[in-house]
Amino acid sequence: MTTPRRKLILRVLLGSTATLPVFLSSPLYAQENGTPIQLQQITVESGEGGGASATGPVRGFVAERTTTGSKTDTPIEQIPQAVSVVGREEMDDLGAQKVDEALRYTAGVFAQPFGPDTDTNWLYIRGFDATQSGTYLDGLQNFSYGFGGFLIDSFGLERIEVLKGPAAALYGGANPGGMVNYISKRPTGERLRYVEAGVNSFGNGYLGFDIGDKASDVVDYRVNGIISGGDGYTDFSEDFRGVISPSITWKPDEATKFTVLANYTHLDETHNGGAFLPYFGTVVDAPFGKISRKANFTEPDIDSYDREQASIGYELEHTFENDWTVRQNLRYGFSHVREHSLYPFGYVPFSPQPVDGNYDLSRINFRHDTTVNTFLVDNQLQGKVTTGAIEHTLLFGVEYKYFNIDQMQQTGGASPISAVDPVYGEPQGPMFDPYIDQNLKRNQVGIYAQDQLRFGDGWIVTLNGRYDYVSDKSEGLPAYRDHEGRASGRFGVGYEFENGLTPYASVATFFNPVIEALGDGSQARPETGQQYEVGVKYRPEAFDGLITASFFDLTKQNVVTGPSTAREQIGEVNSRGFEIEAQANITDAWRVTAAFTTYKLEVTEDADAAIIGNQPYLVPETQASLFAQYTFLDGALEGLQLGAGVRYVGSSYADAENQYKIPDVALVDLKLGYEKDNWGVDLNVTNLFDKDYVAGCQTIFSCGYGEGRKALLKAHVKW
Repeated sequence: MTTPRRKLILRVLLGSTATLPVFLSSPLYAQENGTPIQLQQITVESGEGGGASATGPVRGFVAERTTTGSKTDTPIEQIPQAVSVVGREEMDDLGAQKVDEALRYTAGVFAQPFGPDTDTNWLYIRGFDATQSGTYLDGLQNFSYGFGGFLIDSFGLERIEVLKGPAAALYGGANPGGMVNYISKRPTGERLRYVEAGVNSFGNGYLGFDIGDKASDVVDYRVNGIISGGDGYTDFSEDFRGVISPSITWKPDEATKFTVLANYTHLDETHNGGAFLPYFGTVVDAPFGKISRKANFTEPDIDSYDREQASIGYELEHTFENDWTVRQNLRYGFSHVREHSLYPFGYVPFSPQPVDGNYDLSRINFRHDTTVNTFLVDNQLQGKVTTGAIEHTLLFGVEYKYFNIDQMQQTGGASPISAVDPVYGEPQGPMFDPYIDQNLKRNQVGIYAQDQLRFGDGWIVTLNGRYDYVSDKSEGLPAYRDHEGRASGRFGVGYEFENGLTPYASVATFFNPVIEALGDGSQARPETGQQYEVGVKYRPEAFDGLITASFFDLTKQNVVTGPSTAREQIGEVNSRGFEIEAQANITDAWRVTAAFTTYKLEVTEDADAAIIGNQPYLVPETQASLFAQYTFLDGALEGLQLGAGVRYVGSSYADAENQYKIPDVALVDLKLGYEKDNWGVDLNVTNLFDKDYVAGCQTIFSCGYGEGRKALLKAHVKW
């Protein structure tokens, strides 16, 4: 559910080429003067897909390489920051149908803070909101402002990658806690015929397909899509969704590759309920007890949400004879979202608790009409040079981002509604004049350089520098003009031991442009800050796995604080903590992913001196999760899959003063599947014991219930 305070975003990830080991494993013998000569096994690296590809399928739960942490095809353990990758197989095993569902088992990520939301993926990384400025699709940012953003359906994704901590040195202004990079499915050159259908216990069903093949010796294609619809978890909620994503790759020779990626998405829904509810009546009892978590306090005859979006872009890569490579990644996107809903805001008259036995909820009648056009292009030059005993992988880039939003937002008269016995159909008041009627344009140009140094049989040094110029211009209500230039950087060092252990340390700075007017009439400066991180990555020899443990100290400065009429930019928030994550294909039968996150979130500067030292509301400081799956490989039960997981979300606060607490919760998920030959059936159950809990509160007026028990039955066939 979307509100004036919650912004939709597009996520982008950079798709780059990857490596495929080709082993020439047969010993060759030559004969010279009667002396046999044995030639050594040679490993040849290719830029094509396969299990070792930085953009291709992930085998089981364990990825090998990534482009997200460096914009180059790099082993994950060589990135001087924590990186998590959730591949297609893991998404399917978890029964995830949205990005935020897929990341519920990822260290450092707090997903679905307001409960289930069909039109937005809400994500916090290391305590900071990544929903608006921290998501990318194939390496290109999908910046969002207001309700102007893009919804990426997870069915069209090959993998989801999370880079923890600042990414501005590579990607320009972004969320300080980290970035989420969505990697699209793309042509592989192999025949692919896949159809999947499913239905959940709320009555929402879907049909998805994924088709690919070679069209000729030099052209590969792939097209995937999904159509879904039906009822949601809460009263009146329903949706209809259609997504199609065609792609085509032209590869005239080994040196050149051109891939076109396109998407069209339609979403039509009646909003789900269970959110924007008062603390009293959800987290703790009101005099009447608790508000039903399935209640929906909109007006079903008025409520509407309509999204039409489309995008098209390409990835072009050419390697010259001297092994230097040029790349250009480009995308144009269009989104039009219209929305009308009523949502509660405390009890009458806009009170956090019932007054004089009146259990009616106040409501806000909200409508918006938002159109977005974006254009992004990232030009790169990559090559290797050697200076003495040091090998350098150099990357130079120039990136341009354009974002244009034409938006109207308005409120209107709204009747109250009973929290315990709602009656619908009351006539609502007229809509007021728009409080926002604006056309905003942002232009951003960034130049950057990176040097990945290898020397001394294991030393890895990563150097990054970037400078961005950002210009904002707004016409209408409100109107303003602003521009800013900022530099950001990263320094990382690590050492790869032969036993698979790689300790590392890094420091990174960041900036994040802010569109907001201050109380004195000036425009807010970009948020800035830095992160210090030390950790260790371990890729064991005994089994296929990756374990990452990290300590970090992350500070966000220039935070806008104070009441809306007197905004100041003096705030500062610090996130200091520890993460550990293990992803493993222990055997062909066992797959495991486990994560633990704990940090201290603290307001260190604020316009309100009383909250300095407090924990920011909404975000928990501790999370833990474990999911394991076992597949029977032979015998009478061959093909049977049994999986189970537990997710722990620690307590959080509902207010800046830390007076109102939200309890912790532990949730259990189950997976039962059967795979045979070219077909399979799965049953995923989330929140097995149907725990009634509040996922989070954004002030004591706006709390959201977590989703109750949901069973998803799905089947697929390949040919």
